[in-house]
Amino acid sequence: MRVIARRIPALVLGGLVALAGVAPVEAQTRVSDGPSFAGSLLGFGSSAVVSGDELFVGRPGQSDLFPMPGSEAGTAHVFARGADGWEETAMVTADDGEVGDGFGRAIAVLDDLMFVGAPTRSDGGAVYVFARENGEWSQVDRLAPDGVQPGDRFGSALAYIDRNLIVGAPGRASVGAVYAFWVDDADQVRHVELASGSNPDGAFGGAVAIEGGLVVVGAPGPLSLNQFAGGPQPQAGTAVVFEGGQGTWTEVGALTPQGGGAFGTAVALVDGKALVSSPLDSQAAGAIFEFAPDETGAWAQTAKITSASAPQGSFLGLSMSATADRLFAGAPLTGNGAGAAYVFERDANGAWTEEQRLTQQTTGLIGFYGSAISGNENVVVVGASAAEFFEGIGYVYERAGDEWTLANGIVEGEGLLPSVMGGEQICSEEGAAAGFDCEGVDLVSFMSIPDVGGRRGILINDVWGWTDPDTGREYAILGRFDGTAFVDVTDAENPVYLGNLALTDGANPNLWRDMKVYANHTFIVADNAGQHGVQVFDLTRLRDVTSPPVEFDEDAIYDGIASAHNIVINEQTGFAYTVGNSGGGTTCGGALHMIDVRDPKNPTFAGCYADPATGNASTGYTHDAQCVEYTGPDEDYRGREVCFNASETALGIGDVTSKENPTPIASASYPNVNYSHQGWLSGDQRFFYLNDELDELAGGVDGTRTLIWDVSDLDDPVLAAEYISDNKATDHNLYIEGNYMYQANYVSGLRVFDISDPANPVPVGYFDTARGEDVPGFAGAFSVYPFFESGNLLVSSMREGLFILRKQQTELVP
Repeated sequence: MRVIARRIPALVLGGLVALAGVAPVEAQTRVSDGPSFAGSLLGFGSSAVVSGDELFVGRPGQSDLFPMPGSEAGTAHVFARGADGWEETAMVTADDGEVGDGFGRAIAVLDDLMFVGAPTRSDGGAVYVFARENGEWSQVDRLAPDGVQPGDRFGSALAYIDRNLIVGAPGRASVGAVYAFWVDDADQVRHVELASGSNPDGAFGGAVAIEGGLVVVGAPGPLSLNQFAGGPQPQAGTAVVFEGGQGTWTEVGALTPQGGGAFGTAVALVDGKALVSSPLDSQAAGAIFEFAPDETGAWAQTAKITSASAPQGSFLGLSMSATADRLFAGAPLTGNGAGAAYVFERDANGAWTEEQRLTQQTTGLIGFYGSAISGNENVVVVGASAAEFFEGIGYVYERAGDEWTLANGIVEGEGLLPSVMGGEQICSEEGAAAGFDCEGVDLVSFMSIPDVGGRRGILINDVWGWTDPDTGREYAILGRFDGTAFVDVTDAENPVYLGNLALTDGANPNLWRDMKVYANHTFIVADNAGQHGVQVFDLTRLRDVTSPPVEFDEDAIYDGIASAHNIVINEQTGFAYTVGNSGGGTTCGGALHMIDVRDPKNPTFAGCYADPATGNASTGYTHDAQCVEYTGPDEDYRGREVCFNASETALGIGDVTSKENPTPIASASYPNVNYSHQGWLSGDQRFFYLNDELDELAGGVDGTRTLIWDVSDLDDPVLAAEYISDNKATDHNLYIEGNYMYQANYVSGLRVFDISDPANPVPVGYFDTARGEDVPGFAGAFSVYPFFESGNLLVSSMREGLFILRKQQTELVP
């Protein structure tokens, strides 16, 4: 075996337990380590343990529910009952923790010992051991067996009792493995590997539990929603019982349910009986099966536990824990991801009956309430790891008589990044500014989410700018999930948050918000937000703010559409174009909904434009566009109003001069098309630079790709070049100013390119706004605004805030 750092002393694995007796951890829980249900962006509540009078909650710092790469290493948090409810008393981190290692996905606790799994470490996983002395937790070691390989996911599931630590590695050798650690009589830490079976992709070790001399191991197979999307069917799953201890374990039972599906996702041992969940049983309503040995020692099913109130698709049993008299089960897919949890009680005859169904309204796209659950006779904590837009919440319930009532919600005590203001931070020769990686780009200032009107669970999306024509002052218009922030960035080293425009009354907080400016007004849309419409706000009102921050109201609302993904404005003509329209109103098939905004406070519908040759649904659905008064090299269209459309499947070009009769000009696809997302014209309108948002995630390209189109003949756009950088991050929004292309490329931050040679971009600088590895996914830099006369650059970064940057004058050698 390999014990990293130093050998764990006998005191840690044995001595403290000997003092405490041999009572098992009151409730251990672990969500199946299948690829779809393993955590969330920050994921507070992805794992939970109730131990004695304390709660232990994991926050792995990453997401498998949604491709949002993490920007922080994972943490585990300890809570105790205080005068004002359950309060955080400690937080533990790995001494060598890294973004993406999944620290906190599994926890096992007994008294003053805590074991925390980090299964997605790049080297294959690890288990960290913490001991408490004089009230302080400290890391005493890190465990990993010899030969662990990347992808093994060692540390995915944990169980501990009386010198015996059981660790699951469901990715080991494509079938999974389980390791038993113990301290021998010579105080040496040793381990053995339990037989793993031979079921390919069985995920043996995805769940483990221990009680006395029994261990039960779940092998549910990969768990995903593919069965509902035409993908491969999930496995039935298995569970295996072992008997022994101190390194000698013998298989004594293979458990087979009457029914099932993903059987073995969660497991527990209570009074010598095994409880095994099957969240895909009965069309994913979910069930929990109980097994016990008969007089001959053969294990057989003795009960099937279900809930009549768990509809199909609930995934009851995706998480589970149990005590002698109560069973706690999470059903996080109930209500399209809102989630639910169930408490079952064992009666005097040993039968389980439903005692109470727990629910909680959460904010965000989904709550995933029930993604983790743990309880004892008096307290239960339910994790909602996707609540508050993947930040996660834990809900603590206490029992009074026969009723479980909410005590309070719990979250981690750590705050977000602090703002950086008061002086420019030069990007050093070592490539850093205020802790952010950079090259050739300086940090003028940074405003964290709380300092631009946000709170926990509220992230940043788009950004645009406005220069007051009368005063020359510069302003940032910054989108948040729940509204729009206005920031005076004239003194860029000391920006001032002026106030907030909340989303339209009755609309929903959402991931996407976009805005553009025309005639000193900003026009704001939101996607998947319900009846939001287009908010119109007179920016000259910002001149009069003397006591910021102010809560603003919009000056007008255009209700011709409900939700829209984006808005495009041609400032030369005074027409706006909403795209990605949905939810009501005139959607134009998701293509261009044209609005006359020449009288800004009285916008009027002007028509629809759609090219059915583009878009996934053949309706012309368009994700983003740039509409201009054409002055480029194609003489046939000079003086016309032309839109260049990123329309999912292709680049589309349309003539919208006549709003009554707009006409397609051309459309062009390209190799490895996944999602034509957004682009921008060169200053001479000869080239159009396009990004595809999903090609990096799909693996169709080797690095961040920019498609460079020669559009000198609008009837026949030609793909002139594909620029592929060494970076792996997903590209998002790009804009061009002069000879420079500014790309907001999610987790790789701002990337700047010299395009003096249009078909051969040259990187000249970057500023990485999100810590962590530059991998495909949706986190970090959302957009960039490079059009201020001052040269200051605005960059919105989703989990961080607003960056004001400046490109250095000295350019880098390519």
